[in-house]
Amino acid sequence: MDLIKLKDIAIEAALAAGKVIQQYMNADVLVEQKQGGTSYASQVITAVDKACEATILSHLLPTCEAYNLALLSEETEDDGSRFEEAFFWCIDPMDGTLAFINKHPGFSVSIALVSKDGAPYLGVVFDPSTDTLYHAIRGYGTYKNGSPWAIGHANDYLTYLTDRKLKETPRAAEIELLLNDHVEKLKLEGVKEMAGAGAVLNAIRVLENGPACMLKFPKKEKGGGSIWDYAATACIYQELGLPATNFEGGKLDLNRRDGTFMNHQGVLYANLVLG
Repeated sequence: MDLIKLKDIAIEAALAAGKVIQQYMNADVLVEQKQGGTSYASQVITAVDKACEATILSHLLPTCEAYNLALLSEETEDDGSRFEEAFFWCIDPMDGTLAFINKHPGFSVSIALVSKDGAPYLGVVFDPSTDTLYHAIRGYGTYKNGSPWAIGHANDYLTYLTDRKLKETPRAAEIELLLNDHVEKLKLEGVKEMAGAGAVLNAIRVLENGPACMLKFPKKEKGGGSIWDYAATACIYQELGLPATNFEGGKLDLNRRDGTFMNHQGVLYANLVLG
């Protein structure tokens, strides 16, 4: 399988979807509701989400036939083909739809190629608000706007990335204890919160605002993000040698058999100590 060629096609698809988003960033769009997790953010959808998916699929569907690839995309019903083929495209046409609706930067396009056993091989993320492209290929490193991406730490505090403010988050006191523990261990000055983005750009912002982290506890209710929220950034972290794991530090379940939500294991993305 030609990962370089598939990377090029995925980038074309992401940039094309990004152009769709950019056309509507300052427009009022109709908001609909769909079946999702327990949070409002997981239940909203717009015509822009659907248009982005159609654009991405126009680029990727030919590769499914050429390379025997399966497909998992947020706005299309899961057909289970990801359990049959050796690899599948994992697509979030527009992550952070709630941020987009509120005209708040924090939405992005995310495309990943994942093996049947749940290993990320390719990750592409495009931020339409800043025209910034991130990508990684297993064994080939991580890139920002086409150049090798080196991560550095510029802050003397810990940045906590979250979709909603800590005070509005369940188990906030437990999260605060964990954050303060990292502050003490790393001898930092305190915690700064960055809230409001989708899971994909939150993961990117963890890399750009180190030392930093984002996390979600395991829970019984549906939610915690879905496979497509984490697959592309998991590849980026993998190539940077940084942890993108479940809450306990184990492997992310990026091809869950009984659904797509990640509530069963939680997530932990960290950029705390550079090697």
